[in-house]
Order: sequence, then C-alpha cells, then structure tokens
Amino acid sequence: MFIKNKKIIFSLVLLALSACSISYKFNGATIDYSKTKSISIAEFTNIAELVYAPLTIEFTDKLRDVYTKNTRLQILKKNGDLQLEGEIVEYTLTPMAISADTYATQTKLTVTINVRFVNNSNQNENFEKRYSAFQTFDSNQMLNNVQDELIKLIIADITDNIFNDTVAQW
Repeated sequence: MFIKNKKIIFSLVLLALSACSISYKFNGATIDYSKTKSISIAEFTNIAELVYAPLTIEFTDKLRDVYTKNTRLQILKKNGDLQLEGEIVEYTLTPMAISADTYATQTKLTVTINVRFVNNSNQNENFEKRYSAFQTFDSNQMLNNVQDELIKLIIADITDNIFNDTVAQW
C-alpha cells in the first residue's frame, strides 16, 4: 500500500509540474502576437537647431533593427498595429569639467528625441515622451573625429529605452 501511495503522490507531483510553464524571454518583449502583428516606424525628422545630417537615417534604421531583432513583428512604414513616430528635437554640445584655467576639459553631446507611441489594440498604452542620452568626450578632440562613435552609443541607449517602454514595459 505504501508503494501504491508513493506512486500516486509521484504522479500528482508530475501532473502539477507539467501544468506549470516557465517562460523566459531574453529580450523582455511582452507581445501578444495573436493581437499584434506589426509595428510602423515612421522616419524621425530632425528639427533640432544644430543638425547632424546622418542622424535621422541612423536613428530610424537602428530603431527598426531593434524591433526586427527582438520581436516577430512585421516592420511597416505606416498603419501598424503598434505605431512609433516623432522628431529629433535636440542635438547639443555642452562644455563640462571646467579646469583651473577656465577651459572645458570635457564636452557633452546630448541628443533628445520626442516619441509618440500608439498601440491600436490597447489605447491605455499610448504615450508621448522625450528620450535623451549623452556621451562626453575630451575637449581636445574635434567633434568630427568622435561624433560617429558617440552617436552610435547615444542611439543605442535611446532605442533600448524606447523598446523597453513600448513592448518590454519594464
């Protein structure tokens, strides 16, 4: 009888464990693909006072890449189930870390992007928000020499934050 009860308990434990499911998503995306199949990402126009010409294309392409690599969503230019659009509103240089001789030893490059997000299946998730990121560089360096690398880092920060706020919702 003890062996029979042991088998029953073991069977119940197996049944309980098989009923549970554990799901890990390393990208953190929480998308119901039965309702959401596409995302439209419009080109982000540059309306900042100081303009870095490649920024519009680089930012928009990187944002599309993030969703392509981390979701199964179809990327569209308009009319997606999810919609992202906005503007590059700030591209500024700020002197930092003033030395004893009153010269800046570091300069901060800041990019700010205004984003509008629409979720057509859940209007409560819609938002408009500004995302900003910066990188500093030695003031002895010319901006032209470091700009491309700094922009890649800034864009990566901003696109990760947008992804997290829209589909990862951390």
